[in-house]
Amino acid sequence: MKAAPNPGRFALRIAILSLALVLIIPIGVVAIGSGLGVIALPYQMFELASRAPVLFPAHMLSSALALLLAPIVIAARKHPKFHRPLGRLLGVFVVIGGLTALPVAVMSHSSIAARAGFFVQGVVWISLLGAALLAIRQRNISRHAQLMVAMAAVTTGAVWFRLMTGTAIILELPFEPIYGFAAWAGWMLPLAVVTFNPRLVTAVLAR
Repeated sequence: MKAAPNPGRFALRIAILSLALVLIIPIGVVAIGSGLGVIALPYQMFELASRAPVLFPAHMLSSALALLLAPIVIAARKHPKFHRPLGRLLGVFVVIGGLTALPVAVMSHSSIAARAGFFVQGVVWISLLGAALLAIRQRNISRHAQLMVAMAAVTTGAVWFRLMTGTAIILELPFEPIYGFAAWAGWMLPLAVVTFNPRLVTAVLAR
């Protein structure tokens, strides 16, 4: 007998889909346009791009593509024909985005707190990918799935960072302290949610 649908899980999936449509897609597209030079960068990013004319666009493009691709890879997990090649492609984007994040963070003129936040985010991002790859090589599928969701949570840091800093600008709040706070909280908070709430991860990955 087929189990009745769970309204809570259905609502969660709708919320995740809405998040992807409303936040992830627009921010990812804008980041791609900025990396390609089609969309103008804010002054701070423009100045950084002038000092790192190869690294910064590479970071923007690869990170944006990882942000857009991660939900698709997770959604295709039941279909290996699509999940595996897309997962490998996602891994390439994460490696490029993470490695370029390190020198870009160092070269930035942001506060030390902000630069440290971006740098550590890059390290954690790559580390989670490496752990996920190790888990799948060991045939530990559940561990692999949990680590990939954690990696995706770190990827969404770009979304929350922009929401926090954008809100600070709109409300005319002190920008520098919030910028430094957002550089850490943007990725640490979603990572904490999926790390300390395994039921949420299970619900996301449930059939």
